[in-house]
Amino acid sequence: MSYAEAIEHLNALGLELAPSPDTPRRKFELEHMRTLAHALGEPQLSFPSILIAGTNGKGSTAATLASICAHAGLRTGLYTSPHLTCVNERIRTNSPRGSTTPQTTFTEIPEADFAALYFHVDDAARQLVATEALPHPPSFFETLTALAFLYFRECKLDIAILEVGLGGRLDATNIVEPVLSIITDIALDHQEYLGSTIAAIAREKAGILRPNGTLITLPQHAEANQAIGEAAVALNVHGINAADYLPGRTAIPGHGIANAATEESASTVSRDFSPGISVPERNGALAPGACLSSDAPGSPSLAASFPHLHPNHYTLNLNNQPLQINSPLRGEHQQRNIALAIAAALELRKQKIYNIPKSAIEAGIANTHWPGRLELLPPNLLLDVAHNPAGAWTLRSAIASLPESQPRTLLFSCLRDKDLTEMAQILFPLFDSTNDRPHDHILLTPIDNPRAATLDQLLAAAQRLDIPAHPTQSPAEALALARSLTPANGLIIATGSVYLIGALRDLALNPTPAVTPQ
Repeated sequence: MSYAEAIEHLNALGLELAPSPDTPRRKFELEHMRTLAHALGEPQLSFPSILIAGTNGKGSTAATLASICAHAGLRTGLYTSPHLTCVNERIRTNSPRGSTTPQTTFTEIPEADFAALYFHVDDAARQLVATEALPHPPSFFETLTALAFLYFRECKLDIAILEVGLGGRLDATNIVEPVLSIITDIALDHQEYLGSTIAAIAREKAGILRPNGTLITLPQHAEANQAIGEAAVALNVHGINAADYLPGRTAIPGHGIANAATEESASTVSRDFSPGISVPERNGALAPGACLSSDAPGSPSLAASFPHLHPNHYTLNLNNQPLQINSPLRGEHQQRNIALAIAAALELRKQKIYNIPKSAIEAGIANTHWPGRLELLPPNLLLDVAHNPAGAWTLRSAIASLPESQPRTLLFSCLRDKDLTEMAQILFPLFDSTNDRPHDHILLTPIDNPRAATLDQLLAAAQRLDIPAHPTQSPAEALALARSLTPANGLIIATGSVYLIGALRDLALNPTPAVTPQ
């Protein structure tokens, strides 16, 4: 069986997050994933793992931490979702099956291995359904997660960094026994599955915690702090406050993680916080014209053209030794994700699980590859996967740093199960050509995904705000039109969906004959 056949079979499992109107919403049971894993020989128990849950920042944290582990010489696996272009991007290692030496870079699971393991999982699942050990076939994500665990076992990993797909408590990844649990920033998203409040969603995310385990997180929304703190106290969890590793701040150990919870919860969660960071010295941005490693190769001039979109570059004081942070990831919000990755690496070292030297932390951060997150591609295309209101606010903050006089074109699409109305309210006014920005444009396009919002839905969101927007029929047409409308000193900003960014990134890096704008 081929990779293409495996993908066809996988896609036929259906849409677990956006079923058709006549299909009831799927109820997830972690016991079903455990049954499948047991039939496959418990592959998830063959390697140590770190679980990362949260609403935004999971992927950036996972990619940064995985890069640190790889630069420490560890055989490292990275499991993330969704993908930008190809499904096998979700499963990466720096030590593919059969290799003798781990590398510092990551490669996707080979298509042949993906196909073989997919049909192995599918055969096992069919037998379980036939014997009524499972009530129905595993979902798309459950199947892919089982496949990843099998591949990671074959690669004989030292550590696997696993990004939770949805929530935490019932997520397919949550059958592992993590050595660390990380919770990134929490916001409203997937309310139909996780709950309608920050507190309810935080409780679902906290489902990745284990009795007497270790939690790494950051102070955030008060309701999230309290819910996470209460869950941590109930499980006697050891808490690490990654705020100690933020630039320009002195963290109070334990402050904010239990926040509004009881005094007992605050003291329990805060015990043994790493005290090794003092007030850091901020070094500022990279010099204009410096090569930005997060951008496409051969485009050093982008830094000079758009100096307001610089990567993160600062110094922390780690046990009276400077820790140089030179991350290619843009945006101040990435400092929180970098802090979580640093805290996790130091905790692995503190627990004597792995030897991760300071040099590996610096090199891992500097060489993190996580495309589509405030990523600049020549000549003037900024890609960002902001796919929910919290992500849109983060992108809006980055846009606010741009010169007011700089022309901008927004290229937008999103999935229909996202909050299109709120995302439009956050972003569209920044590109309103009727409000002191006569050279700006908004281009809307459908995307090739069954969950995609229709062009009519996208246009209606702009019309409700009384903001001009132009429809296009495809990402290729939208990009061609954006390039024709945007002057050389202007910026094209594409956002709203991971799948849109994947399509545009492929078009930008692998150009085909020009599409004539309609």
